[in-house]
Amino acid sequence: MSTAINARSSSSIVAEVIDNGKVSSQQILVVCLCMFFNMLDGFDITAMAVVASDVSAELQLTDDRLGWIFSFALAGMMFGAMFLAPLSDVMGRRKVIILSVCLVGVSILLTAGATTLTEFIVLRFISGAGAGAMLACQATLAAEYSPDKYRALSVAAVTSGYPLGAMFTSVAAGYILPDYGWRGMFWFGGGLTLGMGFVAWLLIPESLKYLMESRPVDALVRANRILVKLGKSALSELPAVARDTANRGLVSNMKQLLGTEHRRITVTLWTAFFLCFATLYFLMSWIPKLMVDSGFDAAVGRRAFLFFNLGGVIGIYFLGVLATRWKLTNIIFGLSSAAAIAMVLFALAPGSLTMMMVLILAIGVLQQGGFTGLYAAAAKAYPTEIRSTGIGWAIGLGRSGAVAGPAIAGYLIVAGLDMAANFIIFAIPVAFGGIIAYQLHIR
Repeated sequence: MSTAINARSSSSIVAEVIDNGKVSSQQILVVCLCMFFNMLDGFDITAMAVVASDVSAELQLTDDRLGWIFSFALAGMMFGAMFLAPLSDVMGRRKVIILSVCLVGVSILLTAGATTLTEFIVLRFISGAGAGAMLACQATLAAEYSPDKYRALSVAAVTSGYPLGAMFTSVAAGYILPDYGWRGMFWFGGGLTLGMGFVAWLLIPESLKYLMESRPVDALVRANRILVKLGKSALSELPAVARDTANRGLVSNMKQLLGTEHRRITVTLWTAFFLCFATLYFLMSWIPKLMVDSGFDAAVGRRAFLFFNLGGVIGIYFLGVLATRWKLTNIIFGLSSAAAIAMVLFALAPGSLTMMMVLILAIGVLQQGGFTGLYAAAAKAYPTEIRSTGIGWAIGLGRSGAVAGPAIAGYLIVAGLDMAANFIIFAIPVAFGGIIAYQLHIR
């Protein structure tokens, strides 16, 4: 690459490499790896929903205490997204992803040996912390390796790993639970996740934008190695940095989120995430148990959970395809509003199991499709130097809704509200979340 090109800014060179020309196999590999690691997260975190009845029976837990186990895992995800993911803006995406995979794997293995409520709460919090950091970092990495036209689709593909993993939870439970019990689910998930930590170390590259703008040790060598894999010419020297990042750190990055330039977008994203998370994790945590409480057997509960997450996968890719053609926040509004209507229809539907499964599938398509659009909106809303911080804090503070949702549902169930009443109540947050997201006007 010529000296004239080297004289250009880092942003313009990265834009040329990523946005122009044919998408390379290396870019596709990054998105696929991030999606697979999110599948592991989806399995590990949602395994608790499938084994909830067995765990509550063995530990003699009431539904309100079981709700706290769900919520502490989600509180951990909130902590990881807010305080661990932003480290990737300082120390790199790759390191944080590898450490997060290992943290999740070890804590899930230890959960298999938990015997008290306190042990469950602590270990689920740690697992959630690793998962929250990983999800935010991988969404960032996928966005930074994707051309602008396909950025929302790439983020959607990565995010789809979570419901794909949750679907696998339902299938694996049918094979593991009869012979190995609920502990076997955590042995399997933790062992597989820990093993994939080596794969992450071997194959996950650093963000090209991070290397060029943050200038870690050996940045030029590492950037050129990536450029060769992308089929581009190597640089003779690092280009000029587009922004002054010499004094950048975690505190200054967080201050930028609420500065004049980003404040409105930040607060709007946080609010929309909070509301949509509350509904999503009510559904993610309680569908199997509510089906059992409504008189169906455990296999039907697992099937409903599988259908919800199958719908989520379909909805996420549906969102990604639509986002290549239409305004992103308009799509979020439409899908979220339709999800709220579908939840009310589910609550009012007669007791036909077939109809219930069709509606659960539809709720998964609409709710998770619209929700995933918020990740893509966050990835597009912030510049590179604060992108992981922006996504992490949007997911993290928004995930307080995920903490509140399952816990509130637990108390509502103990108070005597049935599945239909809970579905109607939790249709309200997702509807308002879509309306608020519409105000962002992000393409």
